Amino acid sequence: MEVILLERVAKLGQIGDKVKVKDGFARNFLLPNGKALRATEANKKKFEGMKAQIEAQNLERKSEAEAAAKKIDGKSVILIRQAGETGQLYGSVSTRDIADALTTDGFTVERRQIVLNAPIKVIGLHVLPVALHPEVEVKITVNVARTPDEATRQARGEDLSVARSDEHEARAEAKIEAEKFFEQTPEELKEGAETPEGGDAEPSKG
Repeated sequence: MEVILLERVAKLGQIGDKVKVKDGFARNFLLPNGKALRATEANKKKFEGMKAQIEAQNLERKSEAEAAAKKIDGKSVILIRQAGETGQLYGSVSTRDIADALTTDGFTVERRQIVLNAPIKVIGLHVLPVALHPEVEVKITVNVARTPDEATRQARGEDLSVARSDEHEARAEAKIEAEKFFEQTPEELKEGAETPEGGDAEPSKG
């Protein structure tokens, strides 16, 4: 399908460009979101009459986005979530969660503006793009942690998923050694203590 772009679309073109796209992309995304018009003769004439107004509106939105970008770019938000020892979340973090966190901090960002290809499912620092306007993009950091203290440590550069995993393995090994010790009978413990180093205990003749 051939369409006329009403705003800049990444990898497609600028305002007023006539481009060919897949029918599904046009019907499901470009047309319903007001990003393009079908390139019919009637729409071509319609666009020419609206072009100056569309470009003026785009400049205004871009200016507003650039002002917001100065405040949001580099911003970090903290999301506290339950997670296992290795850092795997028991749920996930979505664009809605991130948008809500930004709103709580006083920034107006829509969930569709947050570029997240898949939900976040592990703790850690996640750097994400936010498209405030087709021509204005900033980066934010989403700090997902189990506690506020962990969030602070992660912000300092600690990788807590690895630390917690190593700690968990050390505890597991210690538990196995303890179980082996307590499984021994008093006689086995006594024989082990009396056996010379490097030697074997004599078999009992009782």
